[in-house]
Amino acid sequence: MATVRVVIYPPDEDGGRRVRVDGEILGRAYSVQDIAALFQLSGLQGFDEMDVVRADGIEWRGGGPDSWTH
Repeated sequence: MATVRVVIYPPDEDGGRRVRVDGEILGRAYSVQDIAALFQLSGLQGFDEMDVVRADGIEWRGGGPDSWTH
């Protein structure tokens, strides 16, 4: 199975973070719950908030899952 590359970008001026999966921007998230919802909408079923926080394969830029301000 191929590895999925996930990047969460630094918070912008509004506190939103772009979410990219395999080179495609899924949208902006304002919380870990938003990231989980974007994952599920993109077909990564079974991801919940705790999976997002614990996943080793997510590249967090500009702070981890607890960083939501610019």
